[in-house]
Amino acid sequence: MIRFENVTKRFRGTAKPALSKVDFEVLRGEFVFLVGASGSGKSSCLRLILREETPSDGRVVVLGRDLRSLSNRKVPYFRRHVGAVFQDFRLLPNKTVFQNVAFTLQVIGSSRGFIQQAVPEVLALVGLAGKEKRFPHELSGGEQQRVAIARALVNRPQVLLADEPTGNLDPGTSVDIMQLLARINAGGTTVVMATHEAGFVDQMQRRVIELVEGEMVRDERHGGYGDTSSLPSLAPEPERGAAAVAALTAVLEVQRETALSPSSAVSSAYGHGTTQAAEASTDVAEADAAEEAPGAASGEIESDEHHAAPAEKTAPVAAEPEPAPPTHAPAPRTQPVPIVDIAEVEVAELGLADRLGLGETDPDDEVGPTS
Repeated sequence: MIRFENVTKRFRGTAKPALSKVDFEVLRGEFVFLVGASGSGKSSCLRLILREETPSDGRVVVLGRDLRSLSNRKVPYFRRHVGAVFQDFRLLPNKTVFQNVAFTLQVIGSSRGFIQQAVPEVLALVGLAGKEKRFPHELSGGEQQRVAIARALVNRPQVLLADEPTGNLDPGTSVDIMQLLARINAGGTTVVMATHEAGFVDQMQRRVIELVEGEMVRDERHGGYGDTSSLPSLAPEPERGAAAVAALTAVLEVQRETALSPSSAVSSAYGHGTTQAAEASTDVAEADAAEEAPGAASGEIESDEHHAAPAEKTAPVAAEPEPAPPTHAPAPRTQPVPIVDIAEVEVAELGLADRLGLGETDPDDEVGPTS
């Protein structure tokens, strides 16, 4: 079906050949994967089979014909027996699905009756029945690739070449395309596919021909992709993932314990200036004051001008069950601060926030930002 006989291909302006002494044979009905890194020569092999290029040395024989001796005039007739599918679909944007597929038959001069029969059949084969009147921009990527496959199959070729047919598709759609190619191969069509999809190659266990820098290094009947070290991997390492989960769990546990701690709740209330927490701790402060000075209390009241007025006398502290908040307003700056009898201002009337210097202050008292 396809035979490479010591094929070497050199391109003008390059010192190293794209292919060097490649030798293999593909039998009728086979499914063959061409694998290798980018630039290894996979696409060059497909172009030689399609007669887009001719070998510099050696022979390429397809369907019993030496392609190097095939005249340019006969190339279109030869390609009627070889279908090709590419990574970028290559659909005609101004034609419908039906017209894209029928275009291949129109070029080779097929009758109108044959086109009307063959196109719906091949669209049903690739799963596009009912979408004949849609344009390429109205289709998903997988559907566009199915149109390209239908166009390659509508002339019922003996060989189907696929150059990275799943390269632009998501994983789920790629699986559908590979299943479609497997069904086409099961119908008797020889399939030669160049791919980087290591997973498909490993699962399908078909014949694998591996190229490295233009040289064939492996030809395995039921093989896998082989060396995948050059392929990018997006999966995270399990060890790093487990460590990240453990660290996050520990952080969340510390936050949970901190949120449930009573001391953190009180400090949070002070930090937000909540009056409820200040009033709740008033009784505790009063009890401490009673133990330190059970009979008397003395102090100084500081004026707005920061001059202290000594207290004239002391008065016993009367404990009241429910102290009322102070109602007197701060004295204006222009008036002198009178000497206040400490008995008139009950210590219990001062809230905890006022005793700590956190109560309401006159705006004129502020002299700058606090630390």
